[in-house]
Amino acid sequence: MASARTRRGVLSGTVAVILVLVIIIASGGVLSGIKAAGRAVVAPFAWVLTEVTRPIGNAFAGAFNYSDVVAQNRQLRAELGRAEMQGNESSAMLQQLQEVTTLQNLPFVGSIRVVTAQVTTNSPTNFSASFTIARGSDDGLLTGMPVVGNGGLIGRVVAVSAHSATVLMITDATAITGATFGNGHTDVLINGRGVDENVVATAVPLSSPITPGTVFTTSGLSGGLYPPGIPVATVHTVLLTPGASTYDFSLTPTADLHHLGYVDVMLWEPGT
Repeated sequence: MASARTRRGVLSGTVAVILVLVIIIASGGVLSGIKAAGRAVVAPFAWVLTEVTRPIGNAFAGAFNYSDVVAQNRQLRAELGRAEMQGNESSAMLQQLQEVTTLQNLPFVGSIRVVTAQVTTNSPTNFSASFTIARGSDDGLLTGMPVVGNGGLIGRVVAVSAHSATVLMITDATAITGATFGNGHTDVLINGRGVDENVVATAVPLSSPITPGTVFTTSGLSGGLYPPGIPVATVHTVLLTPGASTYDFSLTPTADLHHLGYVDVMLWEPGT
């Protein structure tokens, strides 16, 4: 006689068989039942696989999206660069227009004809304060002609070719400019001291009243290098040695010599 444990085992097995048959019938047949049972078994593993592979797929998608972002950033930077270049070009054109307009309003030039020239090379050294302009003998330029602009006297032409010329600035250590101030009765010589240095005037009589800010202009003496009345420099510092009978002056050129884009060459020859 079978034991109670054996009877329970047979009963459990019978119930299991009946449940399998019910699943097969409910799912539409043996094959469908097997598929359903398979899905029931595989489903937990499929969920785990999906959860594991999803980050990898997201990573690949992110990589492709990042490439798109990089490409868009590069395009935006290129467009911004073009916009900045156009803005700089507009600013440069405006500056050139302002310079040329300023050159057209130089009352000290008077009736003397001028030739406007673009500065092509502006690289003064410790040995020579000079620059090159894009005008030459074919434009009527001659050695010795005064060059003005940016508020006053800049220098004079010292070398000429057919289409270019070299200008020596008043700050050059070899440059000497005859000038006057006040009522025009006191003549002085203004000497250059080199690039980025103020010009100086020495041995000015104490009897000549002068203060910082006084303007020196070309004296226009007969045989001089420049016609009269061109602003040269303003007094920056008055130097007085105790017991001396003369002043010395440190002078700031009235022309802005550091930002030369265009200048005017006065068609005037020394000695005329």
